Amino acid sequence: MPFETPAAGNNLIEPENGNQRLKLQKLQEWERMGYGMFLHFGMSTFDGAELSKGDKPSTFYAPQKVDTDQWIRTARDAGMKYAVLTTKHVSGHCLWPSKYTDYHVGTSGNKTDVVRDFVNSCARYGIMPGFYYCSWDNHHIMGSGTPSYIAWGDAYTTEEYREFQWNQLEELLTQYGEIGEVWIDIPGVLPRDYRQKLYNQIAHWQPESVIMMNHGIGDGSQFKINYAWPTDLIAIERFLPNSQTKHIRLRTIEGKQYYMPGEVCDPIGKEWFFKEGDTPRSDAELLGMYLVSRSRGTNLLLDVPPDKNGVIPKMYVDALMQLRKNLNTLSLNI
Repeated sequence: MPFETPAAGNNLIEPENGNQRLKLQKLQEWERMGYGMFLHFGMSTFDGAELSKGDKPSTFYAPQKVDTDQWIRTARDAGMKYAVLTTKHVSGHCLWPSKYTDYHVGTSGNKTDVVRDFVNSCARYGIMPGFYYCSWDNHHIMGSGTPSYIAWGDAYTTEEYREFQWNQLEELLTQYGEIGEVWIDIPGVLPRDYRQKLYNQIAHWQPESVIMMNHGIGDGSQFKINYAWPTDLIAIERFLPNSQTKHIRLRTIEGKQYYMPGEVCDPIGKEWFFKEGDTPRSDAELLGMYLVSRSRGTNLLLDVPPDKNGVIPKMYVDALMQLRKNLNTLSLNI
């Protein structure tokens, strides 16, 4: 599988030398935000399976309430500047009332349009909103072979599913205002030509958005073109940037140079979705994650999952406030 080639010994680039879609200034504005909240919430919160089979009825999703103001107020108070919500994860259950399926909040145990409330809360508290959308969908199979049923390397999607994905992303990216980051997970199940068309269309729907095709687990030192290109960002999932090279922003891909910021993503505990007993990492570890991510040239997108009551648990809120206090003690005001 082809890999990109890092530019030797240089993390900087002049605007006129980059072939990236977005201007260097725009990407550096995103980098200066530095710290964001990942919000994994949905059917997996209730069925207890991160890689849900999507076989539970829509009514199985039944939060007592959905307090997006509490989520985003917590992000703001923690010093975060943006937030990314899982609009649809592996279960296929949608946090907005999509017209392309009946597997969504409108037919569930709580009919709140979480996507709309999330966007409104972000506007209320000055946080940039982002949307996550998973290409691996165990409910809307449509003839696809998902990694739940066949080997990862053999997983694929059908044209029917890809049309469904396109239509749902159009709903998300044309009905909820300006979205700052669009996060496409498991892009490797999508053919390269479709990924290119989808990237171009996302950029058409949301021209100012940064687009993430998730590269997945790893330190970001190498980038698998056949899995996640094209993308504006490089995901560093459950790892920190390479200690020798730090994050390499300038990449040569298929003979052209691109400025590509990095984003570390990891949960505040062990699990992406809320589970009872999943306590936050120690104060020291959270401080280290932040300092290493930022000092090695990437943003930190810290996952803080709401619970079955639709709120971020107090133990996570306390951990985030302690992290901010520790950073302020080091005179690293965020």
